Amino acid sequence: MTQTQSTKTATPTAIYSLTIAPACVLRGLSAIAQAGDAIARFGKRPLIVGGSNSLAAAQPYLQPILEQQQLKSAETAYGKDCSETSLETLRAAAQTHQADFIIGVGGGKALDAAKLLAHQCKIPIVTIPTSAATCAAWTALSNIYSEQGAFQYDVTLARCPDLLILDYGLIQTAPQRTLVAGIGDAIAKWYEASVSSGHSEQTLIISAVQQARILRDILFQKSATALKEPGSETWQEVTDAAVLLAGVIGGIGGAQCRTVAAHAVHNGLTHLLASHGTLHGEKVAYGILVQLRLEEMLQNNQLAASARQQLLKFYSEIGLPQTLDNLGLGDITITELQRAADIACNPNSDIHRLPFKVVPQQLMAAMVSTTAPVGELKIKN
Repeated sequence: MTQTQSTKTATPTAIYSLTIAPACVLRGLSAIAQAGDAIARFGKRPLIVGGSNSLAAAQPYLQPILEQQQLKSAETAYGKDCSETSLETLRAAAQTHQADFIIGVGGGKALDAAKLLAHQCKIPIVTIPTSAATCAAWTALSNIYSEQGAFQYDVTLARCPDLLILDYGLIQTAPQRTLVAGIGDAIAKWYEASVSSGHSEQTLIISAVQQARILRDILFQKSATALKEPGSETWQEVTDAAVLLAGVIGGIGGAQCRTVAAHAVHNGLTHLLASHGTLHGEKVAYGILVQLRLEEMLQNNQLAASARQQLLKFYSEIGLPQTLDNLGLGDITITELQRAADIACNPNSDIHRLPFKVVPQQLMAAMVSTTAPVGELKIKN
């Protein structure tokens, strides 16, 4: 190096902790039947946590393995929601049983409760999803709801699950609606990660955003066929995308690649009792349309307008909701809509990861115009 040359010194940065993936993932037909040794290495006294329906669905798959491995298990239902009250009950059950590891069985809320219980008890966690409705079986995150089902806050966990078992046979017993909702939740990764992090120069975030694009393309190309052919190879690939690949993106990219306006809209809607008949991914899917509408209205973003029209066609094809009416919220009052928008725009909301400011009145305008023609209903910042 000559005297006129210089080296570029990296600027010191903060230390980041990434919880990217479960320690082990077992997937396939009859995956649970082949997971006995993998489960038994965590202990002898598992507490099995799930919803009552999920526990019943998983019992024929799981019970033979527990008996084969001579595990002294106990079951407990997490309750109606993953709430502070339900967690208190679960901790008491874990203590009474002297559990040395947790097996979480079910959908998003059941797995969130099981993961957080294991985190609080400082014991291993095995997750067994019973549907492809969310990526909760993968992530180091639990969402806390009120006793009435309203989103409260999320908790970052120390690690991803120690073992994830994705049994296609068990997943196939779930209603097809759960996979449709999982597609809606998963495809949001592209629309949220690209708008919040698409201009990042950080290697891992670039990777997460590109993985989100790949995830979107897989779902566009394969979802309709998968829904027509349950249990097929294409169905398995879409299940992998919704449960596993969606989790990878949040793990690599972190919180900023995980949730933005679509999930903020979901969180606001959970505070309306009339929304509780719809699934997480259904509300998130609607929230994507709201986010794109905001980009279109507030930034005159024609790419967002085109993306919204593309999604509307895709939603029609596979049965995802496009409007408040589709979510069973066609009769809500302006006061209720205002409440949901206010919560979605609170100072700590993920909606503020958008590269522009949004206030509740603007969000309300977007929420009631998700299917509007391109260019209609422009509003000022």
